[in-house]
Amino acid sequence: METRNQTDVSEFFLLGLTDNPELQPLLFCLFLTMYLVTVLGNLLIILAISCDSHLHTPMYLFLSNLSFTDICMSTATIPKMLLNIQAQNQSITYAGCLTQMCFVLVFACWENFLLVTMAYDRYVAICHPLRYTVIMNPPLCGLLVLLSLFLSVVNALLLSLMVLRLSFCKDLEIPHFFCELAQVIKLACSDTLINNILLYFVGSLFGVVPFSGIIFSYAQIVSSVLRMPSAGAKLKAFSTCGSHLSMVSLFYGTGLGVYISSLAAGSSRKTAVASVMYGVVPQMMNPFIYSLRNRDMKGALRKLISGISFL
Repeated sequence: METRNQTDVSEFFLLGLTDNPELQPLLFCLFLTMYLVTVLGNLLIILAISCDSHLHTPMYLFLSNLSFTDICMSTATIPKMLLNIQAQNQSITYAGCLTQMCFVLVFACWENFLLVTMAYDRYVAICHPLRYTVIMNPPLCGLLVLLSLFLSVVNALLLSLMVLRLSFCKDLEIPHFFCELAQVIKLACSDTLINNILLYFVGSLFGVVPFSGIIFSYAQIVSSVLRMPSAGAKLKAFSTCGSHLSMVSLFYGTGLGVYISSLAAGSSRKTAVASVMYGVVPQMMNPFIYSLRNRDMKGALRKLISGISFL
């Protein structure tokens, strides 16, 4: 097979979720709807938090940033997929593929770190309530958000720029609906050992460590709640964690499901279908989780929608 240097590669081909032309219009409508719901839902969350002074707290600061990452994550993948379906063209330029890959890595990693930060916020609120405002002060909250973004950008640039050292063959078809790093590395004809080692090392580091932090935080929370004498206090403490736990379960659960399916699936196309569960569904569901399970968020959304309707 003829080897081509990365500088000679002009485009890749995103095969998408299916090659059945009859299903393409259905997929277009489905993903367009999911994208609009994701953007509008998360935008409402951001506006509601911005407009309601009662929600100017660390927890909602992190939530607004999480909603922003959800919008960006979906925007990095779905519009290109919709454009390809409409144009009946599966191509994406080499530069476009690397850019998309980098943005997906940035926002997926940032969401991961934000979930850990939100777990720490809940830990301080429940285990150290009297010192909450002192510990979770505005400078620290801002620093946590910026640090999460910085680490995410460094991670994404490192993994994406390492792809530049690879040479590719003629077969540049990606059995996915976006440029996923692991799938792009599989297309390389040159030695990918360093890329794979780096991918698994960073994936383990930025996956296991944050998840362990969440587990530790909730272990401390459960221990503290069980020591509370009042059943009402216990219920209130657990209710403040319900939305975040649902988001954590959805994010890590779908990610683990995709990993398992990639090991068990007989084709990469099946893995692509499973990847919708972590690349699209959590971002769409997060606004519903917080708006349905959080009383303060419900009230803020009602005020926002009422204010918009009077304009």
